[in-house]
Formats: sequence, structure tokens, C-alpha cells
Amino acid sequence: MAIEFPRDLPRQLPRSRGSRRPIALLIGIVVLLLVFSRTICGLILDYAWWGELGQVPTWIRMSAYQFGPPVAAWIILFLVLWIAHARGLKYGGTRLGEHRLYSRLATLGLALLSLIVALSVVDGWTVARFFGGVSTTSGYTDPVFGRSLSFYFFDLPFFSMLIHFVTACALTGGIVHYVTARGWQLRRELPGFGRGTEIDLRDLRALGALESKMFNALLVVFLIAVAAEFWIGRFDYLFSDHGNLMSGVDYVQQNIELPMQAVKAFAALLAAALVLAGRRKLAMACAVVLVIDWALPPMVSSLYVKPNELALERPFLARHIEATRAAYGLDRRAREKEFSAQKEGHIDFAKNRPMLDNVRLWDWRAFHDTLSQSQPLRPYTYADTDVDRYTINGNVRQVLLAPRELDLNQLGDARHLWVNSALTFTHGYGLVLAEASRITSTGLPELLVKSAPIEVLTPSIKVTKPEIYFSEAAQEPVFVRTAQPEFNYPSTKNDGGSSEVNTRYEGRGGFPMSSFGMRLTAAIAEGDGNILLTNSLTPESRMIIRRRIPERLSQLAGFLTWDTDPYLVVTDAGRLVWIVDGYTTSESHPYSRALGLEGGVRFNYIRNAVKATVDAYDGDVHMYIFDDEDPLIAAYQHLFPDLFTPGSAMPADLRMHVRYPEVLFRAQAEMFRTYHMRDPESFYNRADQWDVATGTVGQGGQPTPVNPTYMVMTLPGEPKPEFMLMLPFTPRNKQNLIGLMVARCDGPHLGELVFLDLPKQEVIAGPLQIEALINQDQTISKDLTLWNQQGSQVLRSQVLVLPIDQTFLYVAPIYIQASEARMPQLKKVALVMGNTLVYADTYDQALAQLDADQKGVAAPVVQTSAVAPVAPAGDSRIEEVRAHLKKYRDFAAQGKWADAGKELEAIEAAVRK
Repeated sequence: MAIEFPRDLPRQLPRSRGSRRPIALLIGIVVLLLVFSRTICGLILDYAWWGELGQVPTWIRMSAYQFGPPVAAWIILFLVLWIAHARGLKYGGTRLGEHRLYSRLATLGLALLSLIVALSVVDGWTVARFFGGVSTTSGYTDPVFGRSLSFYFFDLPFFSMLIHFVTACALTGGIVHYVTARGWQLRRELPGFGRGTEIDLRDLRALGALESKMFNALLVVFLIAVAAEFWIGRFDYLFSDHGNLMSGVDYVQQNIELPMQAVKAFAALLAAALVLAGRRKLAMACAVVLVIDWALPPMVSSLYVKPNELALERPFLARHIEATRAAYGLDRRAREKEFSAQKEGHIDFAKNRPMLDNVRLWDWRAFHDTLSQSQPLRPYTYADTDVDRYTINGNVRQVLLAPRELDLNQLGDARHLWVNSALTFTHGYGLVLAEASRITSTGLPELLVKSAPIEVLTPSIKVTKPEIYFSEAAQEPVFVRTAQPEFNYPSTKNDGGSSEVNTRYEGRGGFPMSSFGMRLTAAIAEGDGNILLTNSLTPESRMIIRRRIPERLSQLAGFLTWDTDPYLVVTDAGRLVWIVDGYTTSESHPYSRALGLEGGVRFNYIRNAVKATVDAYDGDVHMYIFDDEDPLIAAYQHLFPDLFTPGSAMPADLRMHVRYPEVLFRAQAEMFRTYHMRDPESFYNRADQWDVATGTVGQGGQPTPVNPTYMVMTLPGEPKPEFMLMLPFTPRNKQNLIGLMVARCDGPHLGELVFLDLPKQEVIAGPLQIEALINQDQTISKDLTLWNQQGSQVLRSQVLVLPIDQTFLYVAPIYIQASEARMPQLKKVALVMGNTLVYADTYDQALAQLDADQKGVAAPVVQTSAVAPVAPAGDSRIEEVRAHLKKYRDFAAQGKWADAGKELEAIEAAVRK
């Protein structure tokens, strides 16, 4: 029954709607602004932050690369779906104009569907890398198709994504067209459809096949896209994982599955031609090739390949070995060298004195714990300890460096006060630096940079800006140049009370907070009304965000994998600068074995292509390219020309501190222990597989793989010591040494790998065997047992393995600490060479004794800085030491560790008089 409205009613309705539309539009805009206000304000702060770093053009390019291709794909897919829907309506006997409400709802639904599909199929970075990598080259060519590495990094992902997009367009377009056409056709042919009456499904047959040109065209496009996917899918076999055997194309894939991919592609094209010819049922018969592809390869593998696996897979194993070595950089700037070491060799102590003087006696763990007690400074903490080298008094010296970072947890409940976290406690302060081989008379590290205000005890180093506003662990946001003084460090008044020394930020970091609009924007973006309500912000105030080094770099260049362990450097000008290693990684290297990093990053290709610096005071970031041969970083440099700088432009005082990264070194070591076997038969049988040497840390600990160790040592065949990273290997399930992996860090040798192969007929002890030798010594065993029973605890560091002359020297420092307070002190040093074990109070005494044993003479008496001279009777120093010791105990009982540490230093100074 139709309902007729008066003719004048439609004339009134538009006028009524028109009067309400501006109000509704205004309400809608206000609602959208409220819903997305935090996002909009966050974008404004992002713009200010990128402007702070001078990288706004990079931000714009990055946004365009990330969002441009998906938006373009969304528009294209929406048009395809809209046309398919409109043609489906026409086939069903109606038009969009006849159903306005349906038209609007359908258009909205198609826009949403096309958006979901476009975002799931199209990746903007894949498109960006394709255009960025157009002119890049690489030296590697795959042995199956003869394609370069750039093809697999840039072209293949792009074309695969393009084919997937065409497939998605054809598939979703076909579904939309079919559902629309059938739905409206049912409504037209079956009046009872959808109105509550029963429908006999057998009547659907009366509609016949959907003979629509649009549907046939989409079906043909879909089949052509499937054919393209089969054809380009041949390249995916280069990344196949065959378990422990290999990765890449094997015998069955080369001879059966690759040809079958071509057959499947031809079958899909044949099916498309049959659809055009109107032979759909015959086109469906082409799917029989999928059954053959599913059944044939497993049959050939089990009946023919498995019984003859080594003979048939030999050439493919050779491809896999060489490709994996290339992907992890084991074939570039790398050399294997025979090191004819002897267990009982001879050491020239005079010739090797520069190396022996740089042996690291302080394990970084013990050093960290000692600083926490001897150099406490509330509310700062030593979050990490870095190993580096500095030129001190004209000589290269290995040092341990620990920056002081802010730890708000030390403030207790006061840390929750907004004024404290945002205005007062804004930065860390200074650092502690010590030579790794020098020990005081009390068994503590001899500090060259210490205390607050900062004290530098060597003219070779200066610190002009000790404040650390950008670090590994920093809260945010903070506001500087405010009316609230910034805490710098605690101090002691003349009357013994405590006070504070404040500072004011004078750097370039952050962006202005002078206007009410920026304060309101920041308050909304951070969800913090204190930013708007506080009276401490002045016209000069600045807001600093993204102060944590990893977050700062990830925001700037998230397409790189950043090392999680930045290390701090003191420049010649006295500024503190963080250096961070950046890696380009990919899972698209043909034939290469994949490996995973902590954090879920998985790759089968890695390069240390970038080294970034971050000024700890200003937050300035510079990214230097250190691998010009890497195609990935070359593509990113084309995409972001303002972001990267050539490695040659790095200042010399920073370049002298760059090092080979431990993350890359660990990945290469994990591969090298298997892929040093380049003979396919040895690789297949794992006849010469290695393990990373094992050792124990701590008393009674379980053996674990040793960590790569930075050290200053002389590489066999080289004239002088240099800073390098080293890791020892043992044969599989054995403990004797079989080889060493060394990465050089200095000057033009940075990035070189040297593999020292030891003679297999000579049994050289590994770290775990040296530990067993030390533990079995009666004197050492008694000392360790005694110390562990007197309210103290013995700490053991990783045994240092030093190739020297034609033998090895093993260094094992032994520390002792009180059970109540973790403040390790170096108590003894054990040296081992061959079957000779030396155990002494100091390292110098141990060296002298080892030299004497080697020469067969009595050990001379060695006077070192580690041995305090005995004070004669009546010595005035005794009373002075007693006075400082009493103060130390008083300060320690009150928890004033900074003052207690100063008393320890006073005791040491008194003893040395």
C-alpha cells in the first residue's frame, strides 16, 4: 500500500533541514576536534620537535612516503569497488539514484572496506624503498636467476605488493559486484525475498549464471594476477628454510618446484582465456595442476633425494654457505690467519709492555658496584658502564666510563610531585672515568674523572659541560629556563649540613613554550593540566621531549635498527656526546640463514651502516654513513638527503672513539662458528663445528658462553697494540681453544675482521679450563673458602684471553666484597701461561713473578701503587687516617654516601704521603 504525501510537504522539508544543517555541521566539527584534539596537538609538538632538530623536510618526506601510497591505493580501490557496485545494480535492474539512503550507506561501506583492504595490502615504505633504490648497486648476484641484491631488497617486494594489490582489487571488486547483482536480482525476480515469506532456495537456479561483462573482466584480471603471483613466486624459493640443512633453493625446488611455478602460471593464464571464451567449467579444470604441485615434490624428495642427499645437495650447500657469509659480512674486509700458538711459549715482557699495561683488571660489573658505593651522588645512579680508549699522557689507555643519570626513585614519594619531575630534577650530572688497569692501595679503581663538582685529575681530559639532559634513561617532558631553579648536585656546608647547587639550562635543546597557545597545546598533548596552570614558565622557557637516546633516534630514523647500548664520549672540547650504532637489516638475502636479535628483530642480512651522535647537553643529532657499499643505506640516503652525512665528515675527536659494535659482532660470531666450514661435505656432517667458549662469572656459577670483550692488545703480526673486540671459540662440546675472532676498531682498520685459527695438534686451554686450574690450586682454594666465610663474598670476572707472542696469557682478577654492602675491591690477580699459574696481591707482582718463573730466577720485590708503604712508628698519618675512618663510618651510618666516598679518598691520600 503506497502512502501519498501532500504536494506542499516536500517544499517545507528542505527549508527545515537547511536551517539545521549549519548547526549540525558545527556540532560535528566540535565533536571531531574534541575526539582528535590530543592527536592534533601531538602533531603540533611533533612539528616543533622536528624543527628543533632542523629536520622538518625529512618529517614531511617521511609522512608522504608512509601515508601517500596507502591513500592512493585507497582511492583506486574505492573507485573499482564503486564501479563494480554500480554495474551490479544495473545488472540487478536498478540504479543508485533510485535509492538515496541505500546509496549513501553503500558508499560509506565501500569506502570503509576499500580503506581496510588498502591498508592491509599496501605498505608505503615498500614503495619508497623501490624508488629510493632505483640507482643502487650491489656486488652480490644470486646463482639461480642472476639477479642483484638490489632486486631482492627493492624491486621484488614492490612488484609482489603491486600484484597483491591488483589481486585484492579484482577479488573484492568481483565479490562486491556479484553480491550486489544477485541481491537486487533476487529482489526483482522474487518479490517475497526479504519480506518475511519463505523462499525456496531451488528457485535461485532460475536466475542462471551471472553473465556480466564486469564480472568476467574482474575474474580475468584476477586470474592474470594469480598467474603473475605464481611467476614472481619463483623468487620466494630463494628464502626457503630447510631446517638445519640449509636455506634457499635445494635440489627438489630447482628441478621440480621452479618448473611447476611456470606451469601454474601458464595454467592461470589458460583459465583466464577460457573465461573470456565463456568456458568457465573448463577453466576450473586447470586447477588440477595444483594437485600435481602438491603431490610431486614430496614424492621426489622422499624416494630419490633423501637416499642421496649429500651428493645431490652439494652444489646447493655451497651456494648457501657463500651466501650466508656474504650476508653477514664474513667475506668482506675479513681474513683468516694461522696463529701457530704453543701452550708453553715465551713472552717478551719488555716488548709487550704497552699491551700488558692496558690489561683490563676491572670487570665492568665490579666497577659499577664499586662506584655505587665509593662515588654515590643522590639522586643520580650509574645505569651503565662503557669500555673505551683515551690518549692519556701521550699513551693509549683503556678506560671504564660510567655516566651519572637521574634516578627519580631515589626521591621517594617526592618523585611524584610535578615540580620535581618536570622543573627541578631535569638532568644527570657528570661521569666517572678510570683506567681499566690501575688500582689504588685499597683495591679500588683509580679515578681520573670523579665527584661533583666535576674533578678531572689528568690534563689529557677536560669536561666543560657535565650536565646530561639527553641519556639512556630520562623522564619527560621537562621544562628548562623556568622560574624554578634546576638541581645540579648536592654539596656540604661549612657547618656540616647539606645544600644544593643549582643550574640554568643554556643550550639549544627543546622548543619555546613562551605563548599561551603552545602551553595549551602541550597540556592537551601530554594530558597534563599543570603545564597550563603553572606560574614557573617564563617567556624564555623551553620544553624538551624525546630525551631518551633510543627513542630520539627511532623517531628520526625508525627504518633503521638502533643499538640498545649507546656509549658516552668526552670530546676534546670537553662536551659529552653519545655514540650509537645503527644497523640496516633485511630478510631478503637469497640463500642466507636467518637469525634473530633480542626484541624480536629477525634478519638474514645486516650491516653497521650508520653511526649516530647525540649531544648530551643540546640533543643535536648527526647520522654518519660508515658503509657506502650497503644498498639499503644508499636508498635511504636518496630518500632523506638532509638526514645523513658521510662518515668522513665525523669530527676527528669523535671518530677516534667509534668502535666495532657488539651486536653485529655477536651475529657474525654465531654464523662463523658454523660457516667457517666452507667445504659442503664438512658443513653437511658438522664435522668441525665450533662453540663460543664458556666460563663462569661468580663463585659456583654455571658455565655460560663468554661475552665479547673490548681490549687493547697487539694483534699477532702487528707492530703496536690497538683497541679491538675479541671472542674465543672452542670445538663443539669441548673446552680447549680452537680459534679467535677479532674485530679491529682503530683508524683505517675500523670494521676489519681477523680470524685466528689455532693449530689442531696443539691443545690450548680455554677459559673454563683456566678457571678449573685456578680453583684446584690449594692456596687459592683456601683463600676463596676463607673469604666466603667471613661475612664477605668473592667475585670472579670473566677470564681474559690474550694472544701474545706465540702463546696465550690468561688474566683472572679476583674481587672481594662485604655481604652487607656491594663494594668490590680487587684482592688478588691470577695469571696463567701454559701450565704456570701465578697468584699475587697485585697485577704488577704477578707479572714480575711470571717473568721470573719464565727465566728461572727468583721473583724481584715489586713496589707498586697497589701496595701501601708501612707507616713508621709515631707516624702522624696514623691519626689522620683514624680521623677520616671515623668520619667515614659516621657518614655511612647516616646514608651520606657522597661524603663517605670523599673520606675514603682522603684516607688514600693520607696513606700516600
